[in-house]
Amino acid sequence: MRMILTAMLLAVIATTLMGVGVIIVVSMPGYTSKMVMLAAGAGLLLSFPAAWLVSSSILKNIKN
Repeated sequence: MRMILTAMLLAVIATTLMGVGVIIVVSMPGYTSKMVMLAAGAGLLLSFPAAWLVSSSILKNIKN
């Protein structure tokens, strides 16, 4: 159950964090394509623990 919920949340959280990172980089003057790709990659990497924590919190509240 946890993995299914985590996978569903990962789709939403990953695109959100990647988008935020790209928007931050694009709003800076003199950005390069490498900076955009690094920001998207950082958002993707940060989304895995975030989705895991959110799914754990949801399942903990459902069980109580």
